[in-house]
Parts: sequence; C-alpha cells; structure tokens
Amino acid sequence: MPQPLLSIIIPAKDEAGNLPQLLDEIATALADEEYEILVVDDGSTDTTWALLNQRAAKDARLRPLRHERSAGQSTSIWQAAWAARGTWLATLDGDGQNDPADLPRLYDKTRQEGIALVNGHRVQRRDNRLTRLSSRVANRVRSALLKDDTPDTGCGLKVMRRDVFLKLPYFDHMHRFIPALILAQGGQCVSVPVNHRPRGTGASHYGLNNRLWVGLVDIVGVMWLRRRSRLPASLENGVHPMPEQSIAGAPTPAVSPSEETP
Repeated sequence: MPQPLLSIIIPAKDEAGNLPQLLDEIATALADEEYEILVVDDGSTDTTWALLNQRAAKDARLRPLRHERSAGQSTSIWQAAWAARGTWLATLDGDGQNDPADLPRLYDKTRQEGIALVNGHRVQRRDNRLTRLSSRVANRVRSALLKDDTPDTGCGLKVMRRDVFLKLPYFDHMHRFIPALILAQGGQCVSVPVNHRPRGTGASHYGLNNRLWVGLVDIVGVMWLRRRSRLPASLENGVHPMPEQSIAGAPTPAVSPSEETP
C-alpha cells in the first residue's frame, strides 16, 4: 500500500449503527484519492470494535484503534494523529452528521499556499433546539474572547496539516479550539460551508454540562495559552556555523522559519 497523503480520523463511541454507511460514503467521496481511515473506538459497549475489525480484514485502508475505557474525543483525535501516516489529517464525527461528500472540497482548499486548517461551517444545523442554542452561545463567547475568526469551531469536519496539529498543546476538549491554537502559532485557517445531517442511530454523547459550561471554562485556559504563546524569532548562523553534532554527541537540529516550535 503506498504512503497515504490523507489520514481520516473518526472518534467513535457506540456508533456501530452509523459507521458502515459512513465508511461507505467516505470510499465513494474519495475514490480518486490515496487515504487511510483511523477509527478510534472510545470505550464502546456495543459492537463497534467487532464491526471495525471485520471491515479492516477486507479493507487495508481501515486501521481500527481502541480505548478500553472512554478517554474523550480530543484524546482520540490526538492519539490517532500520532499514529497517522498522512501529510494531512481529516476529522469527522462518528455519528454520520458530517457529510463525507464535503471532504474533497475541503481537501482541495489545502492546495492554497500557507493553509494549515480548513474548518467546516455548518450553516444549517440538524440538531435539537437545546444543542443549537448552547452551540450558538459558546461560539459567540469564544469568537468574542479568542477572536479566532471561525464561525463554527465545533464542527467535526476539518482538514489540517498533521505536523501543525502535533505541535499544538494537548488538553482535554482541545478539539473545540484548534483554530485559535493554530492561529496562535502563526498558522492560517479558513472556513468552508458544509452540509449537516440528522444523527443516524443512537444518542448524542454531549449535553449542556459537557458542551456549553465546560466549553466556557475552557476558553479561559485557551486565552492564557494564547497570551503565553510566542513565535520563534529569526535565528541566523554566524561566521562559524554550529556543528552537526553537539559536544555531548546528540544531533543539533537545524532551525529554519518553516520549522516553528511552539
């Protein structure tokens, strides 16, 4: 199997009823692309793990991963990103509400120079009234305080550079603040309108307590991280450039503007 350019990451908890159709739709949408799919079973109690292994036995592009106990969406995405092989990461929710047909359009945007993140923007939400209200409040507060110029950071549909994502600070619920964190590191983000669909089977794992209130508290922490973030200053070699090996024998990495360290 050739080295894939796109690694699709799907965190899934008790989504056995939604994953077969979602995986089939991804195959249709990306028929002309080289890709892999990493589905993280986040402590499911249904048949998600058995389903993933059965499909993986027939499809080498599918790589199932598993948490014995639920670790959360951010942890699932972060760990899968480290295991991914692609240059770009695409994330989708496992409930089928994100439409894989939008993936090619978002992926095509990455060809623009300097783009680090293409974020989906759900313009017509298909959630219940409480979910829409809590998301609207959280988005407005976040946008006002973080000024991340992203109308819908909660959309699970994203395409981003893997190397940029892996340099971001990891914490629980970080997936809601990826645009703000990338901007703090000097990256460029764009938003693209995407389709949003009703949930297939099962029930949402998010409610008022773990979506709105937790999100508002997390904003304070992200504000602190952004204030403490500093982009690296330009560094030039003098008359005698540094040797490739340090005195202790450890390699000394070259520093260039394209290799920013947070």
